[in-house]
Amino acid sequence: MVSRDALLLLAALGLAACAHSDPRRYGLRAPVTRDQDLDDVTLDCKGKDAKNAPCLEEYVSSFAWDAADNTLFRPISEALILKPRGPARNVNAFDEVPDSSWFVNRIGVRAMTEQEVFDGYCKPGKTLNADLPDGSWLIDHGKDNGANPGFRVKSEGVKYMLKLDAIDDKQGERGTAATAIAARLYYAAGWWAPCDAIVWFRRALLALKPGLEIQANVGKAKDFDEKLLQELLDNTSKRGDLYRAAASRWLPGKSLGPFTYDGTRADDPSDVIPHEHRRDLRGARVIAAWLNHFDAREQNSMATWMSAGADENKGHVRHWYIDLGDSFGSEWTVEGFSKSHGHAYVLDFPYLFEDFFTLGIPRRPWDYNTRSPEAPIFGFFSEKDFDPDVWRNEYPNAAFSNLTEGDGAWATRIIARFSPEQIRAAVRAGDFTDPAHSAFLVRVLLARQRTLELRYFQKLSPITDVVVSGDKVCGVDLARRKETWPEAAFRYQASIVRGAADKPLPHPAFAEEDGRVCVDLPSKQPDGGAPDDDASRYVVLRIANGVAKTPLELHLYDRGPKKGHTLVGIERREP
Repeated sequence: MVSRDALLLLAALGLAACAHSDPRRYGLRAPVTRDQDLDDVTLDCKGKDAKNAPCLEEYVSSFAWDAADNTLFRPISEALILKPRGPARNVNAFDEVPDSSWFVNRIGVRAMTEQEVFDGYCKPGKTLNADLPDGSWLIDHGKDNGANPGFRVKSEGVKYMLKLDAIDDKQGERGTAATAIAARLYYAAGWWAPCDAIVWFRRALLALKPGLEIQANVGKAKDFDEKLLQELLDNTSKRGDLYRAAASRWLPGKSLGPFTYDGTRADDPSDVIPHEHRRDLRGARVIAAWLNHFDAREQNSMATWMSAGADENKGHVRHWYIDLGDSFGSEWTVEGFSKSHGHAYVLDFPYLFEDFFTLGIPRRPWDYNTRSPEAPIFGFFSEKDFDPDVWRNEYPNAAFSNLTEGDGAWATRIIARFSPEQIRAAVRAGDFTDPAHSAFLVRVLLARQRTLELRYFQKLSPITDVVVSGDKVCGVDLARRKETWPEAAFRYQASIVRGAADKPLPHPAFAEEDGRVCVDLPSKQPDGGAPDDDASRYVVLRIANGVAKTPLELHLYDRGPKKGHTLVGIERREP
């Protein structure tokens, strides 16, 4: 008599066999392209002051605690519980990130004009108007914190934070230009970044609200009077009688304080994916590395509540990157720190331990850093010794630490879309007085962009923009389009598996102009018969480009000659 355990074992083996024979990894449905966190929700305000709408608490971030927690306490706790990194959780079936309150696909999915890149979030008519009558800019608040001096003005009913250069730091127009340029690149890539625009203004435009104080990073608050205002203006860049500033238009919505790089916001019902597992936050490490935005920490971010209308408790949260002015070579007072920006954390235990046990003998890349004689305002920012794998921001954060190969490749596919002309358009927003500074920055950004391509296109397939048209499947090999490697390096091969077949069959693939690679894929299934999503109709097509270690893997359903093939999944498996 057959025992109950034996029957259960046979049943389990049967189920396993069935599962093994079913090749379908993806169902017959379109990929998710829009996250539900963009949908307006009504907040649960029970037990809260109804007059305080929206009923969300503002998060106040402690710089000291955030630095200590991410540098010491969080890494230790994660090591003790063996917390796995794992794949990002907001990736769709096409290996992309859907539009969300964190990230909106822009240059990664459509052609952007140079004007669009130049504008960024600054829509026409939304920048601070310097042609108004005298006294039209009312200073109503000092800039309390941060490395760059400044103040807030209100003009035509809109608030702007004016950030000034500090010419005594010998970096000239870099700080204000970096604020505007980096915001353009972040925004075009897909992240939310503010409207930061360079403005040249006459002194008479400013009117000072009486009784103001300004709080510096250290020390007591000071009276913000005419004397202090003039001191600030005397130390900023000028063209003739005009003063220079970066005018940051006040963000829309109600400020909720910074977002965090780990966990979720408890009072936001749409915030369900832990931030350290978001590809858009992990991948932000790559664009930060490209620009050397080493000051990428939660204090330089902002969440705002975008209300849906009259009901201020109905809406959604939007997440912004702000204060990008450290990009492109910001220097600190201590030159040793300035040299190591992007190479080491401020408190970098691996390097400290290595130096302790080797008596500090090993030389680091930053030991040889020098300022470029052609553009010293950019400090130690250059393409030399730029290594994306070991790039570091000021101190760790959970999302950056969790970056996977797939996350980095995703961000690089977006950054690779920027043409030289589009990068020049973004740099033009910095409005440098010296054309040599613009030329230097464009050259270095292009060189660092190429370094990212060389790093991330060699492992996972850079083929993207896959389209099925008739009996043809085509994609764009960004590495060949960008000439990351010589043309001779690209050798396209394809293989195909239909239904439950065990072995892939070789299939021809051919290169076309502008990086396109195509495969002829005529239908092998009848129009009628099995359902469109039947396992017998499932097709797996792999395309290798001869450079990347792993091929692009496409999952399709062959729905017959009339309906053709439907693409349902794209995979780039890590080697």
